[in-house]
Amino acid sequence: MGDRVLAALLYGQEDLRLEQVPDPTPAEGEVVIRVAAATTCGTDLKVWRRGGHAKMLKPPTLFGHEVAGEIVALGHGVRGWRMGDRVVANNSAPCLDCFFCHKQEYSLCSNLIFNNGTFAEYLKIPAAIVQQNLLPIPADLPAAWAAMTEPLACVLHGVDRSNVKAGDRVVVIGDGAIGLMFVAVLAAGNGQWRSQAGSPFNQRPSEIFLFGGSDQRLTIGQHLGASQIFNHRQIDDMPTLVEALTDSWGADIVIEATGVPSVWETAVACARPGATVNLFGGCPRNSHITVNTELLHYSELTLKGVFHNTPHHVRQALALIASGTIALEQLISADQPLSQLEQVFQDMKARKVIKVSIQP
Repeated sequence: MGDRVLAALLYGQEDLRLEQVPDPTPAEGEVVIRVAAATTCGTDLKVWRRGGHAKMLKPPTLFGHEVAGEIVALGHGVRGWRMGDRVVANNSAPCLDCFFCHKQEYSLCSNLIFNNGTFAEYLKIPAAIVQQNLLPIPADLPAAWAAMTEPLACVLHGVDRSNVKAGDRVVVIGDGAIGLMFVAVLAAGNGQWRSQAGSPFNQRPSEIFLFGGSDQRLTIGQHLGASQIFNHRQIDDMPTLVEALTDSWGADIVIEATGVPSVWETAVACARPGATVNLFGGCPRNSHITVNTELLHYSELTLKGVFHNTPHHVRQALALIASGTIALEQLISADQPLSQLEQVFQDMKARKVIKVSIQP
């Protein structure tokens, strides 16, 4: 490393700049990695477009949160790691000492430590993440695939919270990377990965209906295991179509993965009595939706907001990627150098790409 290194900083709405910043030096308990691959994410796109994030960052700030790399510096007191180790670093770690951590509700940790800055040549990993959420990459696993551990961990957390049972009919709304990952994980519900309780997840849905706005992405969803795919641009009334697909009942499980308030309302309308609706896509700050209280009460609906991941799901995600059970590489549309990052986000905004592997 030199005195200065290249990194992306977010200054505001669609204001992303590549700058020379001081090269990171690890403090006690920290490590520094050379970034091998940093994958883009729908959350990154939303943050770039909105100019911030309620929990993860406030501009101006280093940017990006999915990463795989190689350890190039060790802080004092770091044990169990060596220079040259290939690692995945999750973008957060819980404090383990707050009200929620004592209840093992780690995604709700009051002091959740976030780490941004993966779109850079080098990245410093805070001590708490080194202790809890830094994992070795299997030798034969490409860095770009390993970098998708964080979003997949979020999806595994989401699936664990969705009450899926064998034979359920599931609607997934959204054909971005997260919606497609939900399809892949649900379709792979054959005991190849393990639920939070540790038992094999064999509650495979009987059908997975994927709704999105891109024929290309929907086709990928079909390859990943969607039973039927639908372009919402060609549908006048999604809840009515879902009723027709489910013997007039509605879906057993609905997963919303767009982060659009009106789609949250559509998700609720697609659910049968007794269903679980997973409101997974994060909406803009201070968004509101309207819910029919009679429907919510008398149909005994379960509406869940699900956020982020846990250390358990991070480990589970990397193991699932390494197993080859699901073909997430289909989500990587291109490899690009750091110098093309601004164009990559323009392409994401135009929905020309799903995920891009940024390689400094």
